[in-house]
Amino acid sequence: MSATFETQRAALADVVAIPVTPFTADGDVDRDTHRALLRRLLDGGITTLTPGGNTGEFYALTPEERLLVTESTLTEAGERAVVLVGVGHDVPTAVASARHAREHGAQMVMVHQPVHPYVSQSGWVDYHRAIAEAVPELGVVPYIRNAQLTGARLAELADACPNVIGVKYAVPDAARFAAFARDAGLDRFVWVAGLAEPYAPSYFSAGATGFTSGLVNVAPAVSLNMIEALRSGDYPAAMKVWEQIRRFEELRAAHGSANNVTVVKEALASLGLCRRDVRPPSRPLPEDERAEVAAIAAGWAI
Repeated sequence: MSATFETQRAALADVVAIPVTPFTADGDVDRDTHRALLRRLLDGGITTLTPGGNTGEFYALTPEERLLVTESTLTEAGERAVVLVGVGHDVPTAVASARHAREHGAQMVMVHQPVHPYVSQSGWVDYHRAIAEAVPELGVVPYIRNAQLTGARLAELADACPNVIGVKYAVPDAARFAAFARDAGLDRFVWVAGLAEPYAPSYFSAGATGFTSGLVNVAPAVSLNMIEALRSGDYPAAMKVWEQIRRFEELRAAHGSANNVTVVKEALASLGLCRRDVRPPSRPLPEDERAEVAAIAAGWAI
């Protein structure tokens, strides 16, 4: 394992922030507000950033906007954070995005779940292998949402591509995660709980050492409190944080996670940090639900 990959592995064993992508009143990416929100995360102690994540509305951005968000994040992060760039879509697009990330100084890429109605397990390996082999200098992190995928397939991928160093595991089943991680190699990869704070305690108990977060956009200290408790093995303290964020995350998860991004942006809007606008197929919260989100955000130590 190279020193570079050790640095990348350490960055994954942390709060992996998924920044929002703010928009202007005209619907464009709000570059200045985006940079300001990134600085707020960095100033709040966050050291791993993922531009092009689902909380950043990856699939609602144009190809040019995805590159813009990557470049802005890398510029703002500088030496203060490790950047894990989300890539995906067809193989040529994902490879081009990964190479763009490398050229602009990214250390890692996260490969989104293939968006295709027919995903074979061997095809999953081929898809990720094509991307990982195109950027051997970068750490590669598959984003796994497919409950049918076996740990043996991940091990097969890593045998071919030693730069596959971590996994964002987002199947909502702690027992399945525990088995998958052990079948793939518990110590071989950094396991990131990809369903954020609500699942972090159970996934940490089974071997995860990092978790993703959209809530961190609103209250970095809350997310950091949880990971510190989990690192120390203080599960009662971690569950105190869980109780604190429970309702917020329930609102995000409602209706099949339809308002996952919307609730985060609504909280930020209530704090005067960005507009609440999201792009279809997401939608803004109705008026009668906004007050509850604002009250939760106001009650946290921001």
